[in-house]
Amino acid sequence: MNRATKPALLVLEDGRTFHGTAYGAEGEAFGEIVFNTGMTGYQETLTDPSYHRQIVTMTAPHIGNTGVNDEDPESGRVQVAGYVVREPSRVVSNWRARRSLDDELRAYGVVGIAINGTRALTRHLRDKGAMRAGVSTVETDPQALLKRVLDSPDMIGADLARVVSTPEPYVVRPEGEVRHRVAAIDLGIKTMTPRRMAERGCEVHVLPATVTAEEILALEPDGVFYSNGPGDPAACDYAVESLRGVLDTGTPVFGICLGNQMLGRALGLGTYKLRFGHRGVNQPVQDRADGRVHITSHNHGFAVEAPLDGPFDTPYGRAEVSHVDLNDGVVEGLRLLDRPAFSVQYHPEAAPGPHDATGLFDRFCDLMDRHS
Repeated sequence: MNRATKPALLVLEDGRTFHGTAYGAEGEAFGEIVFNTGMTGYQETLTDPSYHRQIVTMTAPHIGNTGVNDEDPESGRVQVAGYVVREPSRVVSNWRARRSLDDELRAYGVVGIAINGTRALTRHLRDKGAMRAGVSTVETDPQALLKRVLDSPDMIGADLARVVSTPEPYVVRPEGEVRHRVAAIDLGIKTMTPRRMAERGCEVHVLPATVTAEEILALEPDGVFYSNGPGDPAACDYAVESLRGVLDTGTPVFGICLGNQMLGRALGLGTYKLRFGHRGVNQPVQDRADGRVHITSHNHGFAVEAPLDGPFDTPYGRAEVSHVDLNDGVVEGLRLLDRPAFSVQYHPEAAPGPHDATGLFDRFCDLMDRHS
């Protein structure tokens, strides 16, 4: 049977079923199904560790036309559990392309499906929320696949940061003179993130997710960075504990995405699961300090619970919500007022996405300058 016409099946945990054709590897895949609204950047999305154990639906109708290159991956492999597209490109046309997206998915064993109803699927997930799902190119009975979906693990309670984190420390050095030494805690860090800091003269020591505060501080860093990552922030007590140890010393801290949630939990705040999350490159976020609105890149299904009506007390002094999402009012940033620490829920490294927020890395460097 021609691969372009081989049947494939997508079944959601509430029983909603979509029929389509196989794309990528053959077999079965299970995970939380989510949607990404980005019109570009599918390669960065596929290789973002924050998508570990998720089936990603692309809302852009045409995927794969620029192929896959060796410059844009955000990690060493494709991270998604499964992939859903509307229309796979039949032709690869880009001067940097080295292979097709279909070949790349097959090389990493990622099962995909092409369906006509990505719009209907996205609307369903917006109404019902992200949920478990299964993609199969070998099962023809939706009820049989549904049973395996219901037996698959849930995202709530999932400790995935330690799964995707580097097993051993490594260093990303700046091209010029070393301005700062940064300890970056890899909860699922993207390749571009330490590069953005290296561009600003930072020598970045990337450390495993389970590193202790004592091991971090033994490096005598000028600042500590907590990265993005997958899974439930409530399951990452080890990162919360190390972050508290760093805050105790007054060392500057910057966190993004899961790192924002780690800072929130270190301050005694709660986290909760969003209905369908923020995933894409077009989220409007307002900086409450100056009122400016930035268009930002997001990938998160959990958020921090924090008071929006002014500063609040924490074990580390006063703190405040620094940024909010203008679509739904979700907390998008935290700032300590009595210690050098701040975080945002979005991705200032902008790979892919707009560059509105890249100045946050400069803010981190300024913070380290003031507290060196």
